Amino acid sequence: MRRHGHHAVAVDLPAHGTRAGDRFTWDGALAAIDEAVRTCAEPPLLVGLSLGGYISLAYAARNEGRLAGVVLAGCSTEIRGKPVGAYRFIAHRLRRALSDDGGSWDIVTDMLGAMKGYSSLTDLRRISVPVWLVNGRRDPLRLDERRLAAIRPGTRLNVVPGAGHDVNSHAPAAFNRIVLGALRELGLPAKRLAHLPTPRPAFGPLPLPVGS
Repeated sequence: MRRHGHHAVAVDLPAHGTRAGDRFTWDGALAAIDEAVRTCAEPPLLVGLSLGGYISLAYAARNEGRLAGVVLAGCSTEIRGKPVGAYRFIAHRLRRALSDDGGSWDIVTDMLGAMKGYSSLTDLRRISVPVWLVNGRRDPLRLDERRLAAIRPGTRLNVVPGAGHDVNSHAPAAFNRIVLGALRELGLPAKRLAHLPTPRPAFGPLPLPVGS
């Protein structure tokens, strides 16, 4: 994004990167995104992958007037029902077994608890800004991609061949082309000077508000 002249902010959600000492909460995650969005001179394109994608969609549904559009990657499956409850139980048992070394499993159990009852389908119906769905072809979390894409006319669905869940790292050139294409389509102009902080996440991929 910097080489193409766009201002970009990498967001650390609670329990990630510079916020690794914080417990993950839904409200805390939305606040982290809002803090980054407010640094942009104009409504930005919000990019989120996996957990970051679900949180980005939730943020867009509640604050779409602050965004130009959203790119949602690796989050095209409804996270609800008995399978989620079973996974949360397993993650909780693993965290207890690992004791102080539970690390990432604490985040998993907190995240699944925070997302209990959340519906991405409901939130997608609430927004009117342009949406890009991006999934690796081998990603298990693309089960509902066509259902999501059909909710809103004009939603762009991109399936990247050869990539799995972490589509941005499995196929970075293809992923970047999609994001840059979205920026061009939204008319967010590139500038000659940009700043791109790159904190390392403690667990999982994060949302990235991109503005001009």
